[in-house]
Amino acid sequence: MYKLFFRLVFRRMDPEQAHYLAFRWIRLAARVPVLRTFLAAALAPRHRELRTEAFGLRMHGPFGLAAGFDKNAIAIDGMAMLGFDHIEIGTVTGEAQPGNPKKRLFRLVPDRALINRMGFNNEGSLTVAARLAARTAVFRTVVGVNIGKTKAVPETEAVGDYVKSAERLAPYADYLVVNVSSPNTPGLRNLQATEALRPLLGAVREAADRAVTDRRVPLLVKIAPDLADEDVDAVADLAVELGLDGIIATNTTIAREGLGLTSSPALVQETGGLSGAPLKERSLEVLRRLYARVGDRITLVGVGGIENAEDAWQRILAGATLIQGYSAFIYEGPFWARALHKGLAARLRTSPYPTLADAVGADVRKAA
Repeated sequence: MYKLFFRLVFRRMDPEQAHYLAFRWIRLAARVPVLRTFLAAALAPRHRELRTEAFGLRMHGPFGLAAGFDKNAIAIDGMAMLGFDHIEIGTVTGEAQPGNPKKRLFRLVPDRALINRMGFNNEGSLTVAARLAARTAVFRTVVGVNIGKTKAVPETEAVGDYVKSAERLAPYADYLVVNVSSPNTPGLRNLQATEALRPLLGAVREAADRAVTDRRVPLLVKIAPDLADEDVDAVADLAVELGLDGIIATNTTIAREGLGLTSSPALVQETGGLSGAPLKERSLEVLRRLYARVGDRITLVGVGGIENAEDAWQRILAGATLIQGYSAFIYEGPFWARALHKGLAARLRTSPYPTLADAVGADVRKAA
């Protein structure tokens, strides 16, 4: 039903307009008590065997919504209603910004992919922090907060910008993510170099500890799939050295060649980050490399090209404790999380692993 609706309605709409329309419907449904209860029962049935613990946080399952969908923390309960086990909001910047000029979001339907050059459009850390502070949760869910650099802030002043966001948002975050891997903010990816990343992550850790004294807010970093293998290793080693809680692998890619893209050449060459199915292989490679390097010392989050339960299962076997998705939601619709959970539970039952935690990294350990 949804796929027919997508073909007849959403596919004919501007992608950003379609996003905001769907977003509005989700938010409205979550505000109606009887409707949200019915939808949660239909779309978010729980599977006890999928219960997951990461960063000391307990979740109904491992599958969360990646950053980028809910930039301003306005639909957390709506997305939990649809079955996501954790919601990562953002990317939030120190100051509000409109993002890049439109048109800035493109569907590559034959490739089941998206290209975006949104540019961290968001209301800023002060506004988002106030919204989170005022939030009355309807559904119990883990909320991660993804922070990035304000475009107008020079690269030399990036640390202060991240620190400002961390101090404002850490009190309301179940975990905090430093995003240094979006291709749509000039100079941002330069911060992935370890000589720049070390002081940045150290300053954000200190800021979160100053802002929250009654608990330790888990800190993660999100990296790009375009890093060379030796740079992936360097980030992994740095994360262990600094005592980070996790690494998210991966963000969108600037690559186009070698991905087997079949959409029109003009569309494929739009600038921005490519997400969705074509990213699957490289994201999985990066995840395997990270797990081989860090093992169980750091929690890994697999994201990029996850479409179905088999993709999710492969990420878990490759070392991911948590998995996230976004692009496939556009193509699969509101029953996506339900189907993925059902398929994942079925794979676990027929596997040799007694729990999901036992399956994490199993393929990498076998190959070692």
